[in-house]
Amino acid sequence: MADFLERIAEADARSRDLETQLSDPDVGKEPGAIEKLGKRLGGLRPLLEVGERYRSAITERDDATAMLEDEDPDMQELARDDLERLEEAIPELEAELRVLLTPKDPNDEKNAIFEIRAGTGGDEAALFAADLFRMYIRYAESLGWRIDTLSASETDGGGFKEVIASISGTDVFSRFKYEKGVHRVQRVPTTESQGRIHTSTVTVAVMPEAEEVDVEIKNEELRIDVMRAGGPGGQSVNTTDSAVRITHLPSGLVVQCQDEKSQHKNKAKAMTVLRSRLYDLEQERVNAERSSERRSQVGTGERSEKIRTYNFPQSRVTDHRAGVTLHKLDQVMAGELGELLDAVHAQIAAAREGEGSAAGAGAPT
Repeated sequence: MADFLERIAEADARSRDLETQLSDPDVGKEPGAIEKLGKRLGGLRPLLEVGERYRSAITERDDATAMLEDEDPDMQELARDDLERLEEAIPELEAELRVLLTPKDPNDEKNAIFEIRAGTGGDEAALFAADLFRMYIRYAESLGWRIDTLSASETDGGGFKEVIASISGTDVFSRFKYEKGVHRVQRVPTTESQGRIHTSTVTVAVMPEAEEVDVEIKNEELRIDVMRAGGPGGQSVNTTDSAVRITHLPSGLVVQCQDEKSQHKNKAKAMTVLRSRLYDLEQERVNAERSSERRSQVGTGERSEKIRTYNFPQSRVTDHRAGVTLHKLDQVMAGELGELLDAVHAQIAAAREGEGSAAGAGAPT
């Protein structure tokens, strides 16, 4: 308990320091400084809110314990009722704090780049890729975050072979980083005349959006090709050479963007994706554990690699890492992801805490 209270007090002190910096007129003269400080302050708010509830609950429990010594039987009864309620509430608040106090990935404050691709399942997989994209958009919009589609390869039926987007806001990467992996859908496709359930997959990759200061890209390392954009089925959607394909020669990475009518805008979007991919590769190189996660996050798109299953006939969504099943698939697909994401984050935080405890128990004395 004391550790929780100390760390809440530290967060209080950090928030006051950030507010002081934000009120400094000189800070506004530095490019991006206000936005960065605002993100850090916004990132502390969930911890401060839960921390305040926790401190209040501890104070109430101490007061109720003292009331047990009161000579008035009615006061004693009230104290027992309060203690019963608080003995349930305090462990729940401590579980929330444990998640919020888990050491942050240095990339948690960054925006996120989403890459969603159809896996096995043909047209049905492409349609579900579009459904997943809309699900994430709705969740992001509910939090006031901004979504910018960077690149999209549509199918004639309204699905996506691939869609890449940037989501901007407070601690976006922190919230979405565990969405990477294979998402499996079980449902009856609209084209299925016999009513049979099909199983398809979609792969999701999530990367922190890198800023120019994070990655240095030299002009001589790039080959930039321009061409006319094409739509689904090869149809022409532009009569000018606005589509841009950028090849990073040292790594072999290729990024193409054609969504905008402006060549300049397409180039800027392509550079954003390229920069983020290179940043992610560099993170792999310096961190073996992160490298293992990144290599396995997409896999081959096979059904056996799933992290989550969306079963439409049963209106069920199951996250196989958190061991959580919700029977409200319609709400989840409508963007109500909070409960699901909270469960995944809590499970991963608990697993890491267990690993830390095991490591400590086995350490030499």
